[in-house]
Amino acid sequence: MGTLALAAKITHVPSMYLSELEGPHQGCRQAAIDGHIEIGRRCRELGVDTIVVFDVHWLVNSEYHINCAPNFKGVYTSNELPHFIKNLPYEYPGNPQLGHLLAQTANQAGIASRAHSETTLELEYGTLVPMRYMNADQHFKVVSVAGWCMWHTLEESQDFGLAVRRAIEDHYDGTVAVFASGSLSHHFADNGTAPAYMHKVYNPFLETMDLSVVEMWKRGDWSTFLKMLPMYNEKCWGEGGMHDTAMLLGLLGGKAYDQGVEIITPYFGSSGTGQINAIFPVTPLITAA
Repeated sequence: MGTLALAAKITHVPSMYLSELEGPHQGCRQAAIDGHIEIGRRCRELGVDTIVVFDVHWLVNSEYHINCAPNFKGVYTSNELPHFIKNLPYEYPGNPQLGHLLAQTANQAGIASRAHSETTLELEYGTLVPMRYMNADQHFKVVSVAGWCMWHTLEESQDFGLAVRRAIEDHYDGTVAVFASGSLSHHFADNGTAPAYMHKVYNPFLETMDLSVVEMWKRGDWSTFLKMLPMYNEKCWGEGGMHDTAMLLGLLGGKAYDQGVEIITPYFGSSGTGQINAIFPVTPLITAA
């Protein structure tokens, strides 16, 4: 019935918002902003009506959760980095129908999930930052999925991603894009050293690992990557446990997926962390045995 039109791994670094403002960092993240604008343009070309974001800034301790309120409106200040994102106004339409379909399909697959449409849940900046640049005109409906899953396995998050794909293609009458919003390595600069790491990765080991992973992604070697994902997450301080990436790969077919990514914004360091915007080509779903 429905179509998964575009899938991507995207950055949401708060310095993108700082990059807009007058001051010493103005323009510093223009490449990342331009990447978001390009991804949004492609979504429009493909007829996308809703963007689903796997947001690693939404922490949950039990089950998988979906924020699918009818609309989102507010003024956001990050409690994590209030000097980077403060007083950011936002307003986007939601998609309760799709959100409930995601939860229903996941539950039918044995993955405990809940959709929240009658809710005061707000959006986190893993969703708000990309939507600022991709969806400033409120063209797309938005559904946000908790991607910081504290007591979940990466394998189960792959299964949840597959359920999202099934819900879209088997039950939804529309066209959807799905984004994993999170970093590669994610070790922030130590307290008091942040200015020195504004455009750097925390340690050469982390950068070397990230660049190796990016080359693996470009080759489409997902079977190897999925085998190393748990240790990559552990050794490189994965943001949100890298559950957003696991969900994305489950969405695309897991170890049966064989496509190389298209780099939209090349890998860059930000406040110690490793970042990228990359499109994952969507192919017919073939799940591995």
